Amino acid sequence: MDKHSPRFGTEDLQPGGRRRGRHAARSPHPFVELLPALIIVGAIVLDQATPTSITASPLFAAAPLVAAPFFSFARTLVVGILSVAAILGLHFYNGTAGRIETITESLTVFTVSVLALAINGVVRRSGERLASARVIAEAAQRAVLPTPAARIGGLHIAARYEAAEEGAYIGGDLFAVQDTAYGVRLVVGDVRGKGMGAVETVAVVIGAFREAAEQESSLEGVAQRLERALAREGTRRSGIDLFEGFTTAVLAEIPHVEGMVRVVNRGHPEPLVLAADGALTVLAPSDPALPLGMGELGAWPDRADEVPYGTGSTLLLYTDGLTEARNAAGVFYNPRERLAGRIFPGPDELLEAIVGDVRLHTGGGSTDDMALLAVSRPTAGQPERRRTMPVVP
Repeated sequence: MDKHSPRFGTEDLQPGGRRRGRHAARSPHPFVELLPALIIVGAIVLDQATPTSITASPLFAAAPLVAAPFFSFARTLVVGILSVAAILGLHFYNGTAGRIETITESLTVFTVSVLALAINGVVRRSGERLASARVIAEAAQRAVLPTPAARIGGLHIAARYEAAEEGAYIGGDLFAVQDTAYGVRLVVGDVRGKGMGAVETVAVVIGAFREAAEQESSLEGVAQRLERALAREGTRRSGIDLFEGFTTAVLAEIPHVEGMVRVVNRGHPEPLVLAADGALTVLAPSDPALPLGMGELGAWPDRADEVPYGTGSTLLLYTDGLTEARNAAGVFYNPRERLAGRIFPGPDELLEAIVGDVRLHTGGGSTDDMALLAVSRPTAGQPERRRTMPVVP
C-alpha cells in the first residue's frame, strides 16, 4: 500500500468517523429473506417424496418462526398463512384431509404461526425501545460532548468518538477545543469508569475547562483549575461509586502567532505531532504527573513542555482506547509505528485512516472507547475545509 495514501481501508466510513449503518437498522441477509420460502418448498418436496406416514409439519411450523425475528408483522403473517395453506393443500391433494392427524398437524402449524406473530410483536417493540434509547443517548452525548467546529482560530480541527460496544454512545472519554486570547486550547481526557457516573465527570471536566481556558493566563493554571473542580465535586458527593475520582488528561495550547505548542500531561497517553513531511514526534512529558483528581496523593507543580509546531503539522491527541486496541494475537496497536512516515491531506483524513486501521487491527472489535482529536496548522493558501456531519438514524 502506498505510504502516502490517507486510508487504511476505510471504505465503510462516513464523514464523522462512523461506520455506515453502524447504529441503523439492518436488513436481513438475503439468505434469511429466502429461508422461510425455502423451508416451505422443502417441506412440500419432502411430503411428496416420502410415504404418508412421514409428516413434514415440523418444517411448516418452522417457517413462520424463522420469519418472526427478522420480518415485518405483515410478512410474518403471510409466511404463517402460506404454511397453513400448504399443509392443508397437501392433505387434500393426498386424500388425507379427513384424518385426525391432519387436523392435529394443521392446528399445530396454525398455533405456531400465531406464536410467531406474538414473537414478532415483542421483537418490534424491543427494537423501538432500543431505538429510542439510542436517540436519547445520542442527544446526551452531543450535549455533553459537542463536536468541535471544523475551523477554530485558524486551525483545522477533527474529532472522533468511537464506542467499544455497538450502539453505545455515552462513555468516559472527552475532548474540547476553545479559542482564547492566549491561543487555541485543547483537552483530551479519559475518566475512570463507565456509565452515567463517568458522563457526569466528563461534564464537570469540560465545564471547568471552558471557564478556565478563558480566564487562566497559563496552561498550568488551567490544569490546576481542573484539579480543584474535581476535588470540589468529589467533596460534594459521597462514595467513589457516585463520583469517578480521577481523570487522565492532556492539555495543549497553540498560540495564534508562534509556531509551537505547549502541552501539560496528567497521566495520559503521549500526544503525537505529524510534520508535513511525514516525520513523527512523540510529546513525552519532561515531568510525569498524576492524573487529575488525585491531588490527595501528592502535589507537584505542573510544567508545560514546548515543542515546534510549524505550518502543515498535525497534533494528534487520543485516549488509551487507541493504544490498548489488540489484535487476535494480543498485540497492542502502536500509532507511532502505524503513522510514522505517512502524509495526510488533513485531520479528517488522518482520523478516518486511524479508525479504519484500528478496525482492521482488532478484527472489528475493541474493548475500550476511543476518543481522537486532530489539529492541523494549515499552510498558506490551503483551501477552507468543510465537514459533512454524519446522519444520525
